Amino acid sequence: MRYALCAMLKMTHLSVNINKFATLRNARGGNRPDLLQAAKDCERFGAQGITVHPRQDERHIRYQDVSGLATILTTEFNIEGYPSQKWLNIVKKVVPAQATLVPDKPGQLTSDHGWDTINEENFLKDIVSELKDSGIRTSIFVDPVEKYIEGAAKVDTNRIELYTEEYAKQYRVLGKEKALAPYARSAKFAGELGLGINAGHDLDLDNLKYFKDNIPNLLEVSIGHALICDAIYLGLENAIQLYLRELI
Repeated sequence: MRYALCAMLKMTHLSVNINKFATLRNARGGNRPDLLQAAKDCERFGAQGITVHPRQDERHIRYQDVSGLATILTTEFNIEGYPSQKWLNIVKKVVPAQATLVPDKPGQLTSDHGWDTINEENFLKDIVSELKDSGIRTSIFVDPVEKYIEGAAKVDTNRIELYTEEYAKQYRVLGKEKALAPYARSAKFAGELGLGINAGHDLDLDNLKYFKDNIPNLLEVSIGHALICDAIYLGLENAIQLYLRELI
């Protein structure tokens, strides 16, 4: 069943991170799976956005992929990454709906912490200003720590993306209420500062619904690894529809 009425309901948008499609393609060379077709299919199956995270070594998403995707996407395009000059050049060239700044080190396996927005204030302020001058909405990846959220507001970003790995880890260890508590406080504080709220990292079909239902004004979640793993068993369309159901 398609969720044709979702647009009329208040729901958090699902942006599908397609890095894993690129990882699979790169493992054998060639163009299988076709990344552009995978992105179009994600949109066709209900995704309200597509996320990519090109890294400096291009081990999954390549910079040429970013240019190709920008020409065919009909939903919101979100480009994550560390704001190196190369990353900034491609982002400003394609002008996605959103750029999410992530403090990844070169060669880092996956994102594992948010920005220190206090010590990096001047750097982030310059990057945010440059992106906004190009007409790009900005989001800064942060841990659920109020001083870093306040720091994000000071650099004039539009949104923050709450880094949710710790929530996912503690969901079954401490219980969902305790796992969520710092995120709920952080979201409330961010809202008081006028920041939009995104979230991502290790959200899945077990923990997503509770997170969405208890985080005020959650605008968007970016989900890749868990969704693609589920798609192996369920099929891509079914997996996307199940994630959308959790966000209603």
